Amino acid sequence: MRVQVDERERSSEIPYYLSSMGLSVIFKVLDVGDYVINDLVVLERKRLDDLIKSVYEGRFFDQLKKLKSLEGVKTVVVVEGDLLDMDKYTENPRSIEAALVSAVLSFNIPILYTRNSKHTAELIKYIAEKTHRTAVKSSTLLPTYRKYKKPKTSDLRAWQVYVLSSFPRIGPTLAERLLRKFGSLKAVINAQVTELVRVEGMSEDKARLFKKIVEEGSQNSVGASLDKFLKK
Repeated sequence: MRVQVDERERSSEIPYYLSSMGLSVIFKVLDVGDYVINDLVVLERKRLDDLIKSVYEGRFFDQLKKLKSLEGVKTVVVVEGDLLDMDKYTENPRSIEAALVSAVLSFNIPILYTRNSKHTAELIKYIAEKTHRTAVKSSTLLPTYRKYKKPKTSDLRAWQVYVLSSFPRIGPTLAERLLRKFGSLKAVINAQVTELVRVEGMSEDKARLFKKIVEEGSQNSVGASLDKFLKK
């Protein structure tokens, strides 16, 4: 079980708790979310004071949009702290409650609540255990092309998106971003890992697997790489 942790969370106690619970903790700069659990769940953590500040500044809704745009993963927002203390940080707690309702109803992103950082770490561990046990059976681990039908059109762009979507963990949204960034399917295929990871949603793991599938000639070696990636 592994958890990728955004560098900004390094100063919190949560990575320490996760390590002490036996999880593999990997620090990196994450484009979306604060924690990525077994490559299947992206978790955005909000302390109560940070939640209120981010709602007033508009950052909260930008973060919700980014979470919703992700392909092939579950997303969740964790609010850490006692909601009864909301009056200490704002004179209008109803506006914060309305933002949380919007996350659920408008963005279809569940909200979970924890008491403190240790409780948050325990929740992450529980999610890691659940996803670790079900990962092999999960349909999210199937190559993306099994989930998207061939375009019923002669539009070249639609076919380019379809081709890129056939790679593991690259859905239509990420395929569109790649094509916008590089301009053509050929340019995406020829791009280096360091260039690919600059595209939002394209992690280093995804980029390296993409290049292995594109470049390696041995079917067995590609298959082994794919199996290793899907079992992470």
